[in-house]
Amino acid sequence: MSEKVYSAEDIEKNKVISAIAYAIFFLPLVVDKDSEFGKFHANQGLILLIVSLIGNAILTISIVGLLLVPVLNIAVLILFVMGVVNAINGQAKELPIIGKFTLIK
Repeated sequence: MSEKVYSAEDIEKNKVISAIAYAIFFLPLVVDKDSEFGKFHANQGLILLIVSLIGNAILTISIVGLLLVPVLNIAVLILFVMGVVNAINGQAKELPIIGKFTLIK
């Protein structure tokens, strides 16, 4: 996991909005579109949403997959909490496994 560095002013101004990005990924892009810290967490939130949606869709195809849906959802919940905690603490750490992808630049 790597951590990116952003200005203290950007972090302080956008901590809460960045934490909410894990539930509503586009919020930092609407509230302060120039915030690099907000964009980072919006990207992490979007990737987490995509993993959750695609993972649940794929796993619900078979009966064996249905047994794995709770495991996926617990993993997504853990990543969600990690992202929120990082944002509130003013950190820009990538989420494990999925965080290295960038969709929002």
